[in-house]
Amino acid sequence: VAYLFYQELKDLRPDWFEVLECEVGVELSEQERKKIKSMERVKMVMTRGKDDQKELWDLLGSKEYRKELDRQFKNEKSNFKIAIVVDMWLTGFDVPFLDTIYIDKPIQRHNLIQTISRVNRKFEGKDKGLVVDYIGIKTQMNKALAMYSKTDETNFEDIAQSIIVVKDHLDLLGKLMHQFDVSPYFTGQPVAQLNCLNNATEFVLQTQKLEHRFMALVKRLKTAYDVCCGSEKLSQKERDYIHFYLAVRSIVYKLTKGNAPDTAQMNAKVREMISEALKSDGVEEIFKLGQGDDGVDIFDDDYLAKIEKIKLPNTKIKLLQQMLAKAIGEFKQVNKLKAVDFSARFKSLVDKYNERKEEDVLVSEVLEDFSDEIINMYQDLKSEMGSFADMGINLEEKAFYDILLALAIKYDFQYPEDKLLELAKAVKNVVDDKAKYTDWSLRDDIKAELKVDLIMLLARFGYPPVDRDEVYKEIFEQAENFKKNRAA
Repeated sequence: VAYLFYQELKDLRPDWFEVLECEVGVELSEQERKKIKSMERVKMVMTRGKDDQKELWDLLGSKEYRKELDRQFKNEKSNFKIAIVVDMWLTGFDVPFLDTIYIDKPIQRHNLIQTISRVNRKFEGKDKGLVVDYIGIKTQMNKALAMYSKTDETNFEDIAQSIIVVKDHLDLLGKLMHQFDVSPYFTGQPVAQLNCLNNATEFVLQTQKLEHRFMALVKRLKTAYDVCCGSEKLSQKERDYIHFYLAVRSIVYKLTKGNAPDTAQMNAKVREMISEALKSDGVEEIFKLGQGDDGVDIFDDDYLAKIEKIKLPNTKIKLLQQMLAKAIGEFKQVNKLKAVDFSARFKSLVDKYNERKEEDVLVSEVLEDFSDEIINMYQDLKSEMGSFADMGINLEEKAFYDILLALAIKYDFQYPEDKLLELAKAVKNVVDDKAKYTDWSLRDDIKAELKVDLIMLLARFGYPPVDRDEVYKEIFEQAENFKKNRAA
């Protein structure tokens, strides 16, 4: 939508898209010329998506490019005056001379306060800030202001626009899910209803594109519904569908991110139905799996066995991905180097799955192969985490051993295995000696001592002539990793 607006604006105001150093008539000093970059009056500020068409991809630029846009927009004399922003520049973004913001998205509570605060800064020659509201956020603004000003006075205004957004998004979601039979959710018993939710989740998870589309639509639906949920212009059937989509989004979110954000938004009927269904025998407890509770050991074979019994392949894959990601995250707390290797392997595997051919989306063999690959990687990780036991060193010493071995491989030199084990233990002792000071990583004197001690240790062990600074950098990062996670 933002890109379409950008294109329309370009047709209407082509002169705004000429690359200029500053506005006509504005004089710049030599120092100002060094800071200001020549660019168009209008720019888009949003992150790239891998499905973006080439023109949009090129237009949006890299993270560094967006940082430069940030700097230029904050310069009063820059030619860059109009930013078309999507989900950025909200928290902590401050431009005192900014006087107008156009909003085409339902926003509420503190996010709304932050948004309208972009234009309320005092600046010489500026009398006021203007909020141009296309979506009908005034009611939410009054609620937010009342909340922050501790007053009960609320100016409830027309919420018709939010009702339109809700109905439009229900229609879009209906078209997106038209091949899925939703009737068991509305007519069945609790078990059948929960199965319907789980099957709807499975339907949504067929492809990454479908998943992202569904999640984005329900997010906007929920935001608009929060504004108009008390309106009598929404029928009971529409409300039931809203809660159905919220429940599915909650499961998808739990499978992909670990926490369900919409549980509080679901009505009592949905919550009761889920509660009843989870008590029944033979129901896959997908709501309970993958929660990451303290009582769940993801390295327990019973936990993996529970996941392997799930008959919904896409759901099973998401749970396996979540389990492996969590396992790699835990491993990273003790061995950063090896965990980075596993992260790269995992990313490559997931990318291959997400980019599979359209005709392979529903092929069971493809899904089974991917599940097997994740389980194999999980078992490799489990073996790696226990590999120190047979080496006569502990888990933390193994992390330093891996660094020293990796550098030997990188620089193609041989070093005796027994001496490498001895050196890893010695490195751990040197690091422990400095890490006894709670603020060691913030003190330059301690870090300098650590570097000298490590260089002398490497020399004493005759560790071959590699870049000693690189050895120190890797060891220091690993030591920092220990410190951070011990504190946690």
